[in-house]
Amino acid sequence: MVPEQPGLAADVWQKVYAAAQDAAAQEPRLAGMLDDVVLSRTSLTNAVSVRLARKLSRRDMGRDDLEPLLRTTLKANPVAVECMAADLAAIMDRDAACHSMLEPLLFFKGFHALATYRVAHILWGQGRYMLALLFQSIVSEVFGIDIHPAAQIGCGILLDHGTGFVVGETAIVENNVSMLHEVTLGGTGKEKGGARHPVVRSGVLIGAGAKVLGRVEIGEGAKVAASSVVLDNVCPHTTVAGVPAVPVAGAPCGEAPALSMQQRLSTPSGL
Repeated sequence: MVPEQPGLAADVWQKVYAAAQDAAAQEPRLAGMLDDVVLSRTSLTNAVSVRLARKLSRRDMGRDDLEPLLRTTLKANPVAVECMAADLAAIMDRDAACHSMLEPLLFFKGFHALATYRVAHILWGQGRYMLALLFQSIVSEVFGIDIHPAAQIGCGILLDHGTGFVVGETAIVENNVSMLHEVTLGGTGKEKGGARHPVVRSGVLIGAGAKVLGRVEIGEGAKVAASSVVLDNVCPHTTVAGVPAVPVAGAPCGEAPALSMQQRLSTPSGL
């Protein structure tokens, strides 16, 4: 039996390990990578550290430097590992293209970018700003995803595809939020200091290409339609669409559209 971690990470790790065993048997050419990242490891912390080190290593910071830094940082901050486990569970639950939790751990750049952000956020909180910004820069180069390490992002996040995703310094994203590619949580001017980026409450779904700008609040369980530009607060359990975004009359929203991933603006006839 594979050693466990406390909490959700224990269950996720067991599922990742079992999926890796199956994958190694089915695809021998991947056995080396699977052994290195998962099968020779004893925890989700170690597996994530190895995978990120393999993806992020550079000439000025190779894998031999990155892997122990990532592992030590995560072991000292188990809440971050629980958030990563919740992210993997969210991807498995909400992404129809995901067939096991092993897949995002190995291949999904949205998960990789969020996991690296979680490490960078810890470093930022420790005052290690240059190292945190280095991680942000590498993630932007490798994955095309730019998350400022000072941003506050909760657990159970689905960052679907992720390409072109941008989050500003003072943004806040609560738990169980789903966001698609080319979403921006940005500012509206050049003023420094203060709260100048959006607040996204729990259960929110933000469609592909949507831009949420300034210190606006997207209320709990709200839905932002694809390609919308949000410049004002959005009430809880409300769907908004357009440029600029306005409430859509009669648009179904549900309690937590982030969980259902339903992006329709109207209910089809006969339903």
